[in-house]
Amino acid sequence: MTQVATAPAAATRRRTPRRGRDALLGVAGLAVLIALVEVLPRSGAVDSHYLAPASEMARALFDQLGDGEFWVALGETLRGWAFGLALAMVAGIVVGVVVGSVPFLRSLTASTIEFLRPIPSVALIPLVVLIYGSRPESALVLVVYAAFWQVLVQVLYGVADVDPVVRDTARSYRFSRWTMVRTVIWPTALPYVVTGFRLAAAVALILEITAELIIGVPGLGRSIGVAQSSGAVALTYALVIVVGIVGIGVNVLARVAERRVLRWHSSVRKDIA
Repeated sequence: MTQVATAPAAATRRRTPRRGRDALLGVAGLAVLIALVEVLPRSGAVDSHYLAPASEMARALFDQLGDGEFWVALGETLRGWAFGLALAMVAGIVVGVVVGSVPFLRSLTASTIEFLRPIPSVALIPLVVLIYGSRPESALVLVVYAAFWQVLVQVLYGVADVDPVVRDTARSYRFSRWTMVRTVIWPTALPYVVTGFRLAAAVALILEITAELIIGVPGLGRSIGVAQSSGAVALTYALVIVVGIVGIGVNVLARVAERRVLRWHSSVRKDIA
């Protein structure tokens, strides 16, 4: 009994040094990259008009932290991302559950979904510019369109994964449609929904920045475009770094949400253990 009880603790002790070593290696790799970015432009190996030294990027980034316009642009990017992602999640879940629960609808829409899903959202840029110009609605359409398919496909997979025996048992007990969705379909589809959220969150951020950069929608993307066109190389890279940090934050947020929502799921329990 004691050996069984101490086995997980021993496994945890083995993983802890490994995680510490991996973290240390990650920091070392980042330090090497920063050193290279600092040395290459200053040594003349790379033209400083194309790559600013890391110290100048850091200085430009520090200056931006005290600029109110920077925080406004960051807020506009995050607001557009969050709103578009929320709309895509709601639409993808509702449509996915309805279509996936009705075999006739799934067969009817299968070819349409497979036709529309591969269309890149950037291909819609001329259309949204004609309709909305450089207003935030342009970015919203692109974000929702791109993120919607990520969620919808995962929800369809989740609904299809419901155990037929469980479904038939629920029908034999004459569960209502809402009870069927709440007690049978939703618990099975939830891990797929969370996966769709994680994928859609990253895609939504990419399309938000793309719309701001290409169309001129207010946000960090437009700030990057303005800095690049004005020849502010260090500032351009500094803003790109900010976008990268936001992307890391989005990924961490998705992981935290996954652990909280799926804390009962075997895969999450295994990771925590």
